[in-house]
Amino acid sequence: MSSSSYKICFLASPAPEAQAAFAELTSLYGNHDVSDADVVVALGGDGFMLQTLHQTINSGKRIYGMNCGSVGFLMNDYRVDGLNARINASVENDLHPLQMKTINADGSKSVALAINEVYIFRQSYQATKVRVTIDGHTRLEELICDGLMIATPAGSTAYNLSAHGPILPLEAPLLAMTPVSAFRPRRWRGALLPNKVCVELDILEADKRPVNAVADNTEVKSVLKVIISQSSDRTARILSDPDHSWSERILAEQFSD
Repeated sequence: MSSSSYKICFLASPAPEAQAAFAELTSLYGNHDVSDADVVVALGGDGFMLQTLHQTINSGKRIYGMNCGSVGFLMNDYRVDGLNARINASVENDLHPLQMKTINADGSKSVALAINEVYIFRQSYQATKVRVTIDGHTRLEELICDGLMIATPAGSTAYNLSAHGPILPLEAPLLAMTPVSAFRPRRWRGALLPNKVCVELDILEADKRPVNAVADNTEVKSVLKVIISQSSDRTARILSDPDHSWSERILAEQFSD
């Protein structure tokens, strides 16, 4: 497809900067409905990019983000000129989200997807107690902590990094399991897991130590069990400028201050 023939759908966060960019870009390039568009251009920050990726999973739509937020790790730089040419030259990465299944204290079950991470965290003043099982083998009989997350390479520079977890190259077939304020085992700092594993987290003493579970921006309260695995049949497609690719960003992040 030539760079002059893209039908673009612009989506913007409610932030004033993003709304101003939306007005400017649509006046220059027009705007198509998402169902009719070749490319979706997301205007906002990382949170809005995640929202857009979730909305377009398995649609085949490619998402090109431009930063109108704060950090913008998932976004390209905002520039008005030459947008079709930038999209034409962009690099595509296909992301397979994690699937979180939960069994909850009220007897219900839930399912949610995560492009960045799935994590559990304590609901009260008492630390979480959790049994960690991977592919049917119990690896930690009792982990006492404030929380525990499973992060994808795409999410390894987000909450995972703040919790001192490892940064994963985007192409790495790995997941990062990272504790938050682990108390016992005191020296356990997490693990690197193949991305094909199934992780089961059983909440111990759930009545006394209630726990919530989160998949990106979907939160489930008072869970008893969380099952996490990669959803290989779901795909989100993201575009980045070749001189500012995700792989380069993740590599550069490992040498930053």
